[in-house]
Amino acid sequence: MTKNNKNRDLKTANDYAEGILHGDRIVLGRAITLAESRRIEHQALVREILEQCLPCTGNSLRIGITGSPGVGKSSFIETFGSYLTQEQGRRLAVLAIDPTSQVSRGSILGDKTRMSQLSTDPRAFIRPSPAGDSLGGVAARTREAMLLCEAAGFDTILIETVGVGQSETTVHGMVDFFLLLLLPGAGDELQGIKRGIVEMADLLAINKADGDRIELAKAARKEYAGALHLFPPKPSGWPAKTVTCSALTGRGIPEIWQLVLDFQQITKESGWFVNNRKDQAKQWLHELIAQLLKAQFYENEAVRAQLPEMEDAVVENKLPIAKAADRLIDLFKKSGQAAI
Repeated sequence: MTKNNKNRDLKTANDYAEGILHGDRIVLGRAITLAESRRIEHQALVREILEQCLPCTGNSLRIGITGSPGVGKSSFIETFGSYLTQEQGRRLAVLAIDPTSQVSRGSILGDKTRMSQLSTDPRAFIRPSPAGDSLGGVAARTREAMLLCEAAGFDTILIETVGVGQSETTVHGMVDFFLLLLLPGAGDELQGIKRGIVEMADLLAINKADGDRIELAKAARKEYAGALHLFPPKPSGWPAKTVTCSALTGRGIPEIWQLVLDFQQITKESGWFVNNRKDQAKQWLHELIAQLLKAQFYENEAVRAQLPEMEDAVVENKLPIAKAADRLIDLFKKSGQAAI
């Protein structure tokens, strides 16, 4: 049987796990597609795949990259990723999240086009995924995709988010290092970005520091560096840094990678790195419980039958919202389908 035929005949979790653990990119891509599927049978299969792959996960360095639209996230990842694979010998997986239209439900998924050099690199794997209904700038199954990539042998995971927004912080809860890209000379530097994201960032990189924007970038870096002193110390014990860089020329890229390595060393020696991973796993567990309970609640036949009536009662001010919710939850419990 040829390799291509073998890939076409994938049926069991063992088939998928075997391919992933042997670094088969086609199998990896199909497993991530299953993880993104909403079909119950696909979700059950992915759980089995992850269970078999789990002992081979957790060995990568997870880096989240965020920034407002136009800051050059894809260009930065192309340059930074190429440096990691070609100069540092790393095996890199890029999980790039594209925004989903709330009208058409469509997503461009054009990151492979924007990262033309990296997409042909044999040491790199790029997976664009739609954000869908998920908040926080990541796809609903980004965590699963990350674990599958680790099982396939990728030692560095970059998660590119859709951009900076109100809830663009979920990625911080699944990565080790959080990098915020900023633009030089955008005006009112400290007003143009939300305080919460700056507080979480381990590194602020002023991108596009090239040509006549170098001085603007330097000025922005000094402004952010001064502002960072006003924030309370980070739980990791790592004081956030500010640098300038250029995805176009490669300026500052080696320095950024060295800072990531310094962060990893310091936080591992202090024990924070491992403890943070444990806290993230607990958070993921609680999020999944909430998602599963919500899905079961709205799929419950008794709830679905009664929900329109409760909605009408609430809209017409005949029943307090809290009481309507209590009644629906009681109905769900009594149906005997509340257990997972």
